[in-house]
Amino acid sequence: MSKVVKKNVIMDSDAMRRALVRIAHEIIEKNKGVNNVVLVGIRTRGVPLAQRIAQEIEIIEGVKVKVGMLDITLYRDDLSTLGYNPIVHGTDIDFDLNGKNIVLVDDVLYTGRTIRAALDAVIDMGRPRSIQLAVLIDRGHKELPIRADFVGKNVPTAHKETIEVTLKEHDETDEVFIGEVVAE
Repeated sequence: MSKVVKKNVIMDSDAMRRALVRIAHEIIEKNKGVNNVVLVGIRTRGVPLAQRIAQEIEIIEGVKVKVGMLDITLYRDDLSTLGYNPIVHGTDIDFDLNGKNIVLVDDVLYTGRTIRAALDAVIDMGRPRSIQLAVLIDRGHKELPIRADFVGKNVPTAHKETIEVTLKEHDETDEVFIGEVVAE
C-alpha cells in the first residue's frame, strides 16, 4: 500500500485566486469578450474551478457565462484497467455547444490523456467553433500533443512526484502541493 506525502506547497488560496483571476482576464482577451464563450469543467476538480472562473468573468464583464460539467469516465483510454463497473458521475451540460467557444477547465495537465478524452466527449455533443483549455497547473510530461491555452502555474515535476490540488468545495481548503508517493 502507498500514500502521498506532502513535500512542498506551491500555491495557497491567495495564489490560486490570483491565478484564476488572471485566467479569466486571458479568456476574455483571447475571445474578444465572452458573448460566445461557455466553460466546461472536467469532473471532479475542474468543475469548481470553472465555476470560480465564471464568477470572475461576471465581475469583470458583467456577463454570466454558462458552466457545464463533463464526466469523461467512459471516454478514458484506460477504461479496461479501471474494472468492469466504472463509476460514472454524469455530464451536466444543459446548453447547445454548436458554434460556441468552449473553454475546458481542469486542475492539472499531465500526460494529456484526460484532455483527449474530454475532447472526444465534447465533440460527441456538438460542433463547437473552438475548444480552448484552461488548467490551474501544467506539470509537463505530455504523452500527447496537447497544450493549455491558459495556465495558472507551470510546475516542472519528476515522474515520481504528484501534484495535489485541494479545493474548499471538496477538501475544505484551497491549496496546491507537490507530493511524493511512498510505501507504507
